[in-house]
Amino acid sequence: MFSEELGFETIRWGMVGGGRGSQIGYIHRAAAQRDGAFKLIAGAFDLNFERGKDFGKNIGIAEDRLYANYKDMFEAESKRPDGIQAVSIATPNSTHYEIAKAALEANLHVVCEKPLCFTSQEADELLKLAKDKNRVFGVTYGYTGAQMIHQARKMIENGDLGEIRIVNMQFAHGFHSEEVEINDPGTKWRVSPEVAGPTYVLGDVGTHALFLAEVMAPQLKVNRLLCSRQSFVKSRAPLEDNAVVLLEYENGAIGTLWASAVNAGSMHQQKIRIVGSKASIEWWDEHPNQLKYEVQGEPARLLDRGMGYLYQDETVTCDRLGGGHAEGLFESWANLYERFGRAMQAHNANNNDSVKDLIYPNIHDGAAGVKFLEKCVDSANNGSVWVKY
Repeated sequence: MFSEELGFETIRWGMVGGGRGSQIGYIHRAAAQRDGAFKLIAGAFDLNFERGKDFGKNIGIAEDRLYANYKDMFEAESKRPDGIQAVSIATPNSTHYEIAKAALEANLHVVCEKPLCFTSQEADELLKLAKDKNRVFGVTYGYTGAQMIHQARKMIENGDLGEIRIVNMQFAHGFHSEEVEINDPGTKWRVSPEVAGPTYVLGDVGTHALFLAEVMAPQLKVNRLLCSRQSFVKSRAPLEDNAVVLLEYENGAIGTLWASAVNAGSMHQQKIRIVGSKASIEWWDEHPNQLKYEVQGEPARLLDRGMGYLYQDETVTCDRLGGGHAEGLFESWANLYERFGRAMQAHNANNNDSVKDLIYPNIHDGAAGVKFLEKCVDSANNGSVWVKY
């Protein structure tokens, strides 16, 4: 077990949101407890307390540690010698800031769904609070745990692609090509500005692709961007269900990001293609175990997870199944939670230096995503103009 190998105690963990019927809540619980780093012992799972309590009892939580809301949970748990040490926030966007702030003020480590909050001012407040409290703050860019993303990072770092020129990012599914929110509460809040915030698809899926590209090529810094966004299902306005962003990087490279929920017939189409002066790579989340590698003048190659020809970096070789067996979203999330847990345990043991090079989506990455969305909205609302980043 992960915790036993490190010699640290399992982290006592709680959840806000993610109750019965929540797909993302199930993913959090399955991933966090996969390696034994976390044990779920408390929760405020639902706005309806009776429903949340029934759900919590069904998954084995003691009744006296099931709460009507996060405030009651943080207060009660802080008084217990065995109280929670960390919390995951799996609630609609509009609640993230207030819950995360309260969790940090209660000296809890935090894992939060994205977007982190709605404004850069709120993000800066959370950044400062996390630093002051010396708490780990993870953001669930859940695809980041896929090993081939980190293989791509090492290839770029080691110059296999040459000078990076072009970054093409997309996450363009078709599941909301019609007004499905009429009968789907899970979509309804995502297209409601008061709950979702200033964007829909850019914040919901676009920042996933953006962050994956940042993990692959962290040396690229955005200089300016231009955003055009549309509401093809008119009732969603002013929130977009399709957007295209052009990016210029400080080193002269360019990027494109297509985020969409109206790409009819598409499943995900989350693809990251990075083009260098010597070669290109491409990763597709529907085939997460492979990475396309195309060298100019040579036959195209398909690199597979778990093979000895890959870079022997910890984040590339963290296989949960042998090569050839398909790993997917649950394994990627489990890799993330393993890193969250390792960072939290190191902080608890006052051994922060041991995790200073650990790669996981943190509060700085969450704040960068908020800034990106602000700049996109600014550009689009002013006639799709270039804005300085």
